[in-house]
Amino acid sequence: MTANRPRLSLFWRTFVLLALMLLGSVLAWTETMHELEAEPRATQTGRQIASMVNLSRAAVMHTDSITQVSLFKTMKDQEHVVIVPREPNDVIQPLSKDDLSRYMARELKNRLGPNTLVAEQVNGVAGLWIGFDINKDHFWLQTDRSRFDQPEAKAWLIWLSAAAVLSLLGAAWMARLINQPLKDLSFAAKRVREGDFEASRLDETVSTNEIRAVNIGFNRMTQKLARIEEERAVMLAGISHDLRTPLARLRLETELSVSDATAREHMANDIAQLDAIINKFLDYARPGHIMLSPVALNPFMDEYLGTLRNRPELEIKLNIEPDLVVQADAVELQRVLINLIENAARYGKSADSDQARVEVTARKMDSTVLLRVCDHGPGVPADQLKLLTTPFFRGETARTAANGTGLGLAIVQKIVSRMRGTLELSNASGGGLCANIRLQLAQAG
Repeated sequence: MTANRPRLSLFWRTFVLLALMLLGSVLAWTETMHELEAEPRATQTGRQIASMVNLSRAAVMHTDSITQVSLFKTMKDQEHVVIVPREPNDVIQPLSKDDLSRYMARELKNRLGPNTLVAEQVNGVAGLWIGFDINKDHFWLQTDRSRFDQPEAKAWLIWLSAAAVLSLLGAAWMARLINQPLKDLSFAAKRVREGDFEASRLDETVSTNEIRAVNIGFNRMTQKLARIEEERAVMLAGISHDLRTPLARLRLETELSVSDATAREHMANDIAQLDAIINKFLDYARPGHIMLSPVALNPFMDEYLGTLRNRPELEIKLNIEPDLVVQADAVELQRVLINLIENAARYGKSADSDQARVEVTARKMDSTVLLRVCDHGPGVPADQLKLLTTPFFRGETARTAANGTGLGLAIVQKIVSRMRGTLELSNASGGGLCANIRLQLAQAG
């Protein structure tokens, strides 16, 4: 269940959280400001309309009926204000009950009198309708309400959009600022894991105290690891030299001093076994940083597996897709194949044959190459598959001999990891053990 959960990078998670927080803050402040300025704006609008009504009332009171017709026409054409008589049977739709309308209606009644009528539709005609009286005559003043509140709405929308855009840009900048040190640390840790200690140095002059302390601690740690790695390489070289010299003398003395041919052969085999065990230990302890380059698999197999294919106890079958090129180190890849084929030669013989049959296949899978080395032996119990790459682990006796070190598959796992690949062990459907190696696909040439 948890493996299918969508994953977000730290940058996007930080950006989304900051963006939500900033947008929520912008909306809250916008709503607050809108509420705070709604009443003053409505009051100002009410005053403007009340002044218009008072001026219209004064004009009507001081003009005769003929002049009123001309006045009403001029007001309609030039100011978009219509004055018509109010009839008792007029169908009125009251003004909406939003805050702006309520504040405006209250201001109009305060200025024009409590009997002032305010409507948004009369006889099916929309607009802002104000009912007023002149002596015993009743009139409607009609105007367009958008003249008073539409520009303000547009201004609020523009400011809100600008604030939202600036908030998102600010969130992206802050997310990048917060996550960049972690990104640098992640990259440096990856380089250390691959054995490249020089390219993993972090900036110790950053202004943030906490990040500077982390960078200094990380740099000191990598310097110490580099010294340990260097000392280990020197120690391993000394061990190799100091052990192989007496082993060579022992082999020579055995061949010269032991007269019994059988005993001499056994002693030589024991010395050879000791030498092989030393080689395994040195291979496993080899430094981890290697350089990757394109390796064409078909020519590689022909060159490096030629001697192995001539061994009588081995039957190696190759099935490599043409033109496959992987990102690898040729020498290290040869060590991987030799370890796997030697493992198959030792433990992968079927019950009815003294010859180990090994199949080496390779095919392209998206941006990777799947390289498989399978034998036809008894296989391994499923509960032990994941333990086979553990150093010094020995499985059941069918796949473990007394002269084994328990390091062969551990060495393969380590080398494949150095080449940025993966190793998975499985039992073949027809019997035997399969090593499934995925390496990065490279371009030929």
